[in-house]
Amino acid sequence: MRYIVTVAGKRFEVELGPEGASVDGRSVDVTLRHADGTPVRGLILGAEAYRVIGERAARGRWKVGMNGRTHDVEVVDERTMAIRELAGGGAGPSGPRPVVAPMPGIVVKVEVAEGDVVREGQGVVIVEAMKMENELRATGSGRVSRVHVRRGDAVAKDQVLVEIEALTDPVEAAR
Repeated sequence: MRYIVTVAGKRFEVELGPEGASVDGRSVDVTLRHADGTPVRGLILGAEAYRVIGERAARGRWKVGMNGRTHDVEVVDERTMAIRELAGGGAGPSGPRPVVAPMPGIVVKVEVAEGDVVREGQGVVIVEAMKMENELRATGSGRVSRVHVRRGDAVAKDQVLVEIEALTDPVEAAR
């Protein structure tokens, strides 16, 4: 399977198959192991070993901790990338997207108010669904322009809960 992996704006083509792995067409010796029930992975790349912690931030997006630093990583399979490019979305969405309910549920807590500045990955709403609390997070940094729900509201799948607009003031965006 072929994936397009983007780290810090740099794209890599990663291919994984029964014969091994390659990055940008070069064969690499890689082993990935995990500790059951934890996000910790042991990555052996060539002769070097790394401790890696991965947390899913959004569909296809990950926060990956390695060597004391956190990296935003996007992983897209080649089919999804081709569809994006055909649709004119090769670079992916820019700026934050609205926070939507992934399934029907009840709003347990709204963690932001209109006018608040949020960072990518920051929790904005907690929704209880199927007896589990799910913290929904901002998909990008910006200012909360509209909060559509309150504690106790019933929400439908794909209902917009919070709208976030990109920050246009460079000083505010840098904070």
